[in-house]
Amino acid sequence: MTSPIPTQPDRREGSRLRSLLRAIRNSNVCVLYQTSDLAYVWAENLPDMWADVWHVGVYDHELIQEPMAAKLAAAKRAVLDTGEPQSVEIEVSQDDQLRWFELSIDCDRDDDGAAIGVVTTAVDVTELKRREQVLKTLLREVSHRSKNLLAIIQSIAMQTARFTGTVDDFLFKFRGRVQSLSYSQDLVTDSNWRGAQFRELVRSQMQKYIDVSDPRFTLSGDDPYIFPGAALHIGLALHELIVNSTSYGALSNGHGTVAITGKLENVGTDKMSLLIRWDEKVPGSLKEDDLNARFGSAVLERIVPISVNGTSTYNIEPDGVTYSLDVPRSQFDL
Repeated sequence: MTSPIPTQPDRREGSRLRSLLRAIRNSNVCVLYQTSDLAYVWAENLPDMWADVWHVGVYDHELIQEPMAAKLAAAKRAVLDTGEPQSVEIEVSQDDQLRWFELSIDCDRDDDGAAIGVVTTAVDVTELKRREQVLKTLLREVSHRSKNLLAIIQSIAMQTARFTGTVDDFLFKFRGRVQSLSYSQDLVTDSNWRGAQFRELVRSQMQKYIDVSDPRFTLSGDDPYIFPGAALHIGLALHELIVNSTSYGALSNGHGTVAITGKLENVGTDKMSLLIRWDEKVPGSLKEDDLNARFGSAVLERIVPISVNGTSTYNIEPDGVTYSLDVPRSQFDL
């Protein structure tokens, strides 16, 4: 007895079914079918986490943990009762990690319209959920850092106004300080918020006022990574020093020198710190008017040290200027 020869519509239907199954297997979509008592009958493209425990007749509570199993079963019963599709998101633990699935649940009916089963399409959205979580974390971090930056700007505005006699003088100082913050902020952003290398931070503040290859300027010592908040404030201190120097001090003529060093102190102990030192030498001597004209002592002696939980010394003498800032270990990385 010979088998019946498939008709052309049968061939098309078979080809269609094979193509659909192939497409499902090449995707992150899983299709499952359950009877009206919610026992599983078949599944296509089952996730590997269920492959070892799935079998005909298995129930949701045998595949996934509570309370997700109860949530899923309730949605499927609602589909059977009302005939209305349901969408459910569940999270499943696998090897101490979570995986997320978006489920679309629909009712299967017989020729008479009676509900006889449930068809569930499950899409693995784990990577999407993780990206969403990373994005939310980044947005919270951006919001936090933006508030900190605004607080710094507000403090700069108040201190600048407090020690400034005219509007023009205020604008000159305030613009320079905000620009200094922007230079440091660029370094912090480029490092994915890790911070800024000490030497790169120095160069970013100096380059507007002097060529960093100028023989009057030297930079030496250790080069740790300064954390973001400290980088902004240390950049501000460097800005004050360089503005003073190019306006009244060593770099206002062709003969003075400025040496900046960074040295790690008490390495290997809980008192480890970074000592930043500015040494400015002026041939001859500074004029009395130039000594009195220097500004920024509030920033150098109070705002910056307090902001980095460190200490500072600032000395102006007729033959030069020294400034040291001791930055604790909590503000930098090696």
